[in-house]
Amino acid sequence: AKGKVGIIGSGLIGRGWAMLFAAAGYEVCLYDILPEQVSGALENIKMQLQQLQKAGLLRGSLTADEQFGLIFGCSDFNVACQGALHVQECVPENLELKKKIFTQLDAIADDTMVLSSSTSCIMPSKIFTGLKHVKQCIVSHPVNPPYYVPLVELIPHPETDQAVMDRTRALMKEIGQSPVSLKREVDGFALNRIQYAIIAEAWRLIQDGVMSPEDVDTVMSDGLGRRYAFMGPLEVMHLNAEGMQSYIERYGETMQRVLSTFGPIPDFSGQTLEQVDAAMCSRTPATAEALTERRRWRDARLTALARLQSDMNTSS
Repeated sequence: AKGKVGIIGSGLIGRGWAMLFAAAGYEVCLYDILPEQVSGALENIKMQLQQLQKAGLLRGSLTADEQFGLIFGCSDFNVACQGALHVQECVPENLELKKKIFTQLDAIADDTMVLSSSTSCIMPSKIFTGLKHVKQCIVSHPVNPPYYVPLVELIPHPETDQAVMDRTRALMKEIGQSPVSLKREVDGFALNRIQYAIIAEAWRLIQDGVMSPEDVDTVMSDGLGRRYAFMGPLEVMHLNAEGMQSYIERYGETMQRVLSTFGPIPDFSGQTLEQVDAAMCSRTPATAEALTERRRWRDARLTALARLQSDMNTSS
């Protein structure tokens, strides 16, 4: 093994991180408070690795058995973290719980351990402020499911050392993820700010009676999503004219005119919520079995897309 990584929390995100680090050759200690949660997570990871290997989609050069052999379960917090070069917290989105975890980490960390949170929406200053090892703290926010979607947002606390940002970015690249670095913390980070802007306008189009929920989703899945699978919105602009300056000259006023018609932030409730919920449930009932099956459908397509992207990047 290249070194030890501690994972705090054995839910979906914790399991995903464990698989990613093991695929890159790191020894992983997966911690949860209850032994039965840890054993259940390990069984699930073993099954996932075997399925990925059978489908030819396993990451890294090690076999499924070799990767699983690098993952250990633990219900002792100190044992899980001691000697780790990187600790990744993956507990639920609860500020007080996360502060408790990082207070415990702060008490046992040495001066080289990176202390990282997977939070998707809590700003680093709310979690890390006041810790002795605050300079070693960082948010590394993955996209669910992290094994299939490689983006990781790196967000510093105002006191985080730049060396910690650089080291974590290098580690994310080493395990096959695609890190992006925020220069400072901002509410929602980057992914959710962009995602929420899309969700808000999608909701307004339904609320105002312009489109059905099904057609709104089609705009993304069969339109914008096809473009954005391979490039970002800025490069799309650049290629849809004779460069960025040309695009702004052609469409700048149009964008401002359309944006000026956007309504207020929706409250995401009432009749529109009922309409959207009914549309989504008609496709996938909100039952554990149906949602699990649809997630498998999603993950298979994300995996196929990742393979296509890899093949095209290699051939180019």
